[in-house]
Amino acid sequence: MRQIVLDTETTGLEPSQGHRIIEIGCVELINRRLTGNNLHIYINPQRAIDAGALEVHGISNDFLKDKPLFTDIADTFIDFVKDAELVIHNAPFDIGFLDSELSDLNRGYKAMHDYCKVLDTLAMARKKHPGQKNNLDALCKRYFVDNTQRDLHGALLDAEILADVYLIMTGGQSSLALGHDGVTDGASTNRIKRLDKNREPLKVILATKDEQSAHRSRLESIQKSSETQLWLLQDES
Repeated sequence: MRQIVLDTETTGLEPSQGHRIIEIGCVELINRRLTGNNLHIYINPQRAIDAGALEVHGISNDFLKDKPLFTDIADTFIDFVKDAELVIHNAPFDIGFLDSELSDLNRGYKAMHDYCKVLDTLAMARKKHPGQKNNLDALCKRYFVDNTQRDLHGALLDAEILADVYLIMTGGQSSLALGHDGVTDGASTNRIKRLDKNREPLKVILATKDEQSAHRSRLESIQKSSETQLWLLQDES
């Protein structure tokens, strides 16, 4: 099973008002495993970015002025996602923009639903957690997914985060991209964070004589008032 976790960034909120896509991020899953075969594209929208949108993603027109137009990347994008299931948070937003971009090219492109199945994780989250916040940050907090790098929205970063959230939310096992030193156990879908091998050793703090004595007295008190057999301290030296 091939799935593509997808996110876009745009110049504004409504394609009907002439707003355009400026970034596409795609993360590939095959049989619920991250493959590392991702697609990330910045796009020159040939129009100004709304101030509100700029505050969200921080992508400026100056940064995009030498990037390809959507017409230049359309075939690459369709070839990458075709026949996969798209996993998108608030899918109508992204699909609406993609359909608008493809239609405006007048090159015979179909609607996205003709190329791919679409799974909306926002609709899934609302059904699973009714009456609660279900934006991506809220889901990261709920499922203990690290989103500390998400100071601003970014299509590829958000797709990577959503991939982790989706795998946890749907109860399956997640694995790191192929070629990385990542493993997960069957009980957790969070990415394992390895400690630095050169870190300072942890300090070992031993109990004081008074603490050991108080602990032993407490165990003896519990054992006298209960039928439970406890292992008492044999050596306090």
